[in-house]
Amino acid sequence: MDLPRLGLGTMGIDDPATIGTAIDHGYRHLDTAQIYDNEAVVGEGIERASIDREELTVGTKLWVDQLGADAVSESVEASLERLGLDRVELLYVHRPRGDYDPEETLPALEKVREDGLVGGVSVSNFEVSQLERFRDVLGRPPAANQVEYHPLYQPEDRLEHAREHGYPLVAYSPLSGGRVGDVEAVVTVAEKHDISPEQASLAWLLAKDIYPIPKASSRTHLEANRAALDIALDDEDVARIDGVEREEELYPE
Repeated sequence: MDLPRLGLGTMGIDDPATIGTAIDHGYRHLDTAQIYDNEAVVGEGIERASIDREELTVGTKLWVDQLGADAVSESVEASLERLGLDRVELLYVHRPRGDYDPEETLPALEKVREDGLVGGVSVSNFEVSQLERFRDVLGRPPAANQVEYHPLYQPEDRLEHAREHGYPLVAYSPLSGGRVGDVEAVVTVAEKHDISPEQASLAWLLAKDIYPIPKASSRTHLEANRAALDIALDDEDVARIDGVEREEELYPE
C-alpha cells in the first residue's frame, strides 16, 4: 500500500473544521475508529475539503463487539454511512478480543474487501503470534498493523515482523502522550537539530520507516508535525532514541 508517510490521528477531534484544516495543510492519511464516535466528523471534514477523494487514504476500525462474522458487513456499511464514503482504504480490527475469532472474522473482512468496500484488511494492537494467525487464515500479511509506538514504548518485534513481510507499521500516540519533552534522549536530539522534541520523535519514527499518525487540532501543531517530514536524523540520533530505557505503555491491553 502506498501509504502517506505521516497521517492524522483523530481520536478526540470533534470539529470537522480541524479535518479540513489538516487536509489543507497536506495531510492525506486520516485515521478514525468506531469507538472514537467521530466518523461523521471526519466524513464532514472530507466533504468540505477541496481535493479529490482519491487523494486521501482513510482508515477506520471495527470495535470488539462488531467482529462476529454475522456483524462485520453491516457494521462496515454503518461506518461508511457515517463517513459519507463508499469505501475506506484501510479497515482495521481494533483489538483482537471481544467477538474476534480469526477463522470467522477474517474471512468476513475479506468478503467486504472483495465487495469493494475496503481497500485493505488491517489490524491494530496485534502481537506477532496473532499476526502469524492472520497469515495462516488469509494467506498474506495484513495491509497494515497499527500499534502504540513512541520513544517510551518500542515494540521492536512488531516492527521486525512488518519489515520482514513488507507491510506498513502505523504508530499511534507517537508523541508519548505529550511526554516526549521529558525524555532526555529526545530532548538531546531536538536541541542538536534546533527542532522541538515532538518533531524529533516524529523524525525518529520516520527514519525507522514507521508511519506515525499524531493527533493535532490547532493549525500550529498540524504544521509543526508536518515539518518533521523534512527533518533528517543521522544514525547516532536514531540509536540514541532507540536506547531509551524507560518504558511506559499508554494503552495496555
